[in-house]
Amino acid sequence: MSEQSRPPRRPAKPYRRPQRDPVRILAFEALRAVDERDAYANLVLPPLLRKARENGDFDTRDAALATELVYGTLRRQGTYDAVIAACVDRPLREVDPPVLDVLSLGVHQLLGTRIPTHAAVSASVELARVVLGDGRAKFVNAVLRKVARDDLQEWIEKVAPPYDEDPEDHLAVVHSHPRWVVSALWDSLGGGRAGIEELLAADNERPEVTLVARPGRATAEELLREDAAVPGRWSPYAVRLAEGGEPGAVEAVREGRAGVQDEGSQLVALALANAPLDGPDGKWLDGCAGPGGKAALLGALAAERGAVLLASEKQPHRAGLVEKALHGNPGPYQVIAADGTRPPWRPGSFDRVLMDVPCTGLGALRRRPEARWRRRPEDLDNFAPLQRSLLRTALDSVRVGGVVGYATCSPHLAETRAVVADVLKQHPDAELIDARPLLPGVPDLGEGPDIQLWPHIHGTDAMYLALIRRTA
Repeated sequence: MSEQSRPPRRPAKPYRRPQRDPVRILAFEALRAVDERDAYANLVLPPLLRKARENGDFDTRDAALATELVYGTLRRQGTYDAVIAACVDRPLREVDPPVLDVLSLGVHQLLGTRIPTHAAVSASVELARVVLGDGRAKFVNAVLRKVARDDLQEWIEKVAPPYDEDPEDHLAVVHSHPRWVVSALWDSLGGGRAGIEELLAADNERPEVTLVARPGRATAEELLREDAAVPGRWSPYAVRLAEGGEPGAVEAVREGRAGVQDEGSQLVALALANAPLDGPDGKWLDGCAGPGGKAALLGALAAERGAVLLASEKQPHRAGLVEKALHGNPGPYQVIAADGTRPPWRPGSFDRVLMDVPCTGLGALRRRPEARWRRRPEDLDNFAPLQRSLLRTALDSVRVGGVVGYATCSPHLAETRAVVADVLKQHPDAELIDARPLLPGVPDLGEGPDIQLWPHIHGTDAMYLALIRRTA
């Protein structure tokens, strides 16, 4: 072909630099911290948001969107992984984790928010260009365009097995929980499909921020004067902040006279404090006190009765958090760093003992949604010896006629009733007492004598409590 007959070349399009979106870049950074460092979003996100505000990059709406993108993506990760897997030509484990994080953020915008489809895809592709490069951005674009063809319900019908064929796997995909967690929660809850669906759905709801007014230092009435504040459901010291309420803006919280504490955690402390005793009531122990929420409430309640609280925590840095939470307590207290399985105090030293033991945390998945993907069934075996040892310590530490509260932030039967039953077999000198009458007004506490709280029933974390009295 001669030069004269060759068609003229089209001029090359000038390269367009990717547009930096501070909100989505921050959300991506938070997800990478969760993936790479096993960080928790509720610890990573606040400093990132604070820095963005200080730099002038964010306003309130930006912070709200970044928070929704991070938590929404983590809560629905299992469902979104199933959708992404249906749209790629390789196993998900072969997709680079940073690419998968960008895809997950995009899928959440498409299927879990009201962001328009075009905006969700284009914003995700621009994010990919910034953090991954132009080459992998094309892959992100192709996958998200496939995802955008259907809505969430249509995708669930495609990727979730029918309920009648595999109920647990169906619920695992629909509600974004590992199958073993679905099975464990269902065993603990009992009942049919409706109850477990409500529980799993509640795990995926954004929890309210709940404050506690520490007795003798603040009152619920004072906290209710704050904007967006409404009374707690069950605890007389609880105040809930409506969406957008900022605990750091509350003067009593800044001064340590009030704190952020789930209402279930407050109820555990109140039930122990209200349990009837035979004999004196002057010495209380919180044997696993970190990070200090229950210790601060127990210390304030003890001060009202002239009792002394000893707060013990094995990890020194967590003992420091307990000291900070108790600072300014109206009555005497002491904080020590000590191993609860080898206690430095004498047996029978205390009238009331709380042992809120380390556990899988399956009762707080609303607040730490990423925990559901980190935990494994074998974690139960790792916690079991420690939980039993700490409960035995608690029973040795309380005097005859005194009361022990065994608590976990997990409803798993292996961490709750199984632990209590095993230890009581070795302690014929102790008996369960009915904890339900100690929480007047709180409904649906089960058959007793122990208590299991539920997010979908009580609006709290799934806290468990057994109260045990030393009898001889």
